[in-house]
Amino acid sequence: MNRNPLVPYALIAVLGIGLMLFLSFKGLGDAEKIALGEEEPQEEVVQSPEEIYNGSCIGCHGGNYEGVAGPALLGVGDKLDLDQIKDILANGKGSMPGGLVPADQLDAMAEWLTTLK
Repeated sequence: MNRNPLVPYALIAVLGIGLMLFLSFKGLGDAEKIALGEEEPQEEVVQSPEEIYNGSCIGCHGGNYEGVAGPALLGVGDKLDLDQIKDILANGKGSMPGGLVPADQLDAMAEWLTTLK
C-alpha cells in the first residue's frame, strides 16, 4: 500500500481554490444587486411596550418593576407626566442611556409606564 500521501492534500487544495473562486463571483453578483437597491425589503417589527421592557429594561428595573440597578417603575405615572417620561426614554437620565426605546414607540411606552401600579 504505497500511495502518494500528497494526493488528498492536492484534492483539498483544488476544491478549496475552486470554492473560493465560486464564492467570490457569487458575492460580486450580490454586491451589484445590493448597490442597485434590488434587495428584498425587510419587514419592520413592531414590538409591544412589554416586549421592549423585557428586551431592554428588565435588567435594571427588575422583573416586577421593583428596581434593581435602576429606580422602581411602579407608580412612575404619579411622579412624572407623559412628556417627562418620554424625555427620559429618549435622552436617558443618570446612568440610563437614551435610545433604548425606538422613537416611533415612545408614546406607547410612556403611556404603558403610566399604567404601572
